[in-house]
Amino acid sequence: MGANKSGFSEAGLRRLREVLARHVESKRIPGLVALVSRDGQTHVEAIGTMRHDGGTPMRRDTIFRMASTSKPVTTAAAMVLLDECRLRLDEPVDPWLPELADRRVLKRPDGPLEDTVPARRPITVRDLMTSTFGLGVDFDLMDSPIRAATFARTDYSVVSGPAPGPDEWMRRLGELPLSYQPGERWQYDLSNEVLGVLVARVTGRPLETFLRERVLDPLGMKDTAFHVPADKIDRLPPLYGPDPRTGEFLVWDEAEGGRTSRPPEFQGAGGGLVSTADDYHAYFRMLLNHGMHGGERILSRAAVELMTTNRLTPGLQEARDAMYRNIAHLTVGQGQQGGWGFGMAVRTRRGDHAPIGQFGWDGGTGTTAHADPGSRITGILLTQVGMSTPDSARLIHDFWTTLHQAADH
Repeated sequence: MGANKSGFSEAGLRRLREVLARHVESKRIPGLVALVSRDGQTHVEAIGTMRHDGGTPMRRDTIFRMASTSKPVTTAAAMVLLDECRLRLDEPVDPWLPELADRRVLKRPDGPLEDTVPARRPITVRDLMTSTFGLGVDFDLMDSPIRAATFARTDYSVVSGPAPGPDEWMRRLGELPLSYQPGERWQYDLSNEVLGVLVARVTGRPLETFLRERVLDPLGMKDTAFHVPADKIDRLPPLYGPDPRTGEFLVWDEAEGGRTSRPPEFQGAGGGLVSTADDYHAYFRMLLNHGMHGGERILSRAAVELMTTNRLTPGLQEARDAMYRNIAHLTVGQGQQGGWGFGMAVRTRRGDHAPIGQFGWDGGTGTTAHADPGSRITGILLTQVGMSTPDSARLIHDFWTTLHQAADH
């Protein structure tokens, strides 16, 4: 079969649908929405149902909890501030985040919390942008005292209950030592949360307000927010976290009356957004267009290049690779293909079907969004199945493996 107008082969798109449908038919993924696009041509699949026991079908405009797939979008707020010289990459964050001034650093990352030395230098904006400020999820330190302490004070996942407001959250974070010297090691997640607080303090407004004004509204991302209002709640599925032993669909968050149904006190830049396939498509298309949306510039070309190319030194890269290699069996290889820009992964080597240069990220609620500047392909896949089992990670893996074969070059 030849190419269709979408820049993908007809046979390739048919195969993509078959692979996605197989996951839904397996009864492990109740439903999904997938969007693939190339050079302005878009193809969407909505398969399965909102609930695991049937009922309302998935639709193109279904709203999903994006989890860590929030990171590439919320980082744009900080990029606006860099473009406007309201932040500078290599200046300390102390004036806005005094809680992080005068840090103590653990002598050993897995050692006792009181065994510390002074930080060699302040934490900079760049340290937060690149996830190297000295604290975060570190898959090599899961049993360490600092991991337990960080989790107890700052976690607001579906398991832990909602976070306090940003000032109290920062106060708690400020009580902890760093596990590494600033700039010394890539660690996951926490830096993005701190960056969200930084944006709010620099602008004097809630993160969502500034993000909406400068990024979401100009891009027409009308369904992207930190909660789902009552008039849209019927478009939100429950979030499931299947039991790792039995596969039973446990509800992590209901739609109506659940945590996503009301504005959070803490607008989590690391994982708090809800969105749709079309909203995320608008955002990633803007990145592929070097910061432009129609005739309007959202980010400078240089800002987009900073975000979407690898920012890690060889030493940082090596440690990140080693860390993800140790958990590849849990994530079906996510995080294994190389580098990190600002708020997203960047492929720096060919380790699977995905091309070098592809950028984007995945979320623990079963979401993924990446774009490739070479082929100009964007792919977005959204589900309601959290990564308590490998099922949604496998689906995401198969989506990308199949999508990269569907391109008619």
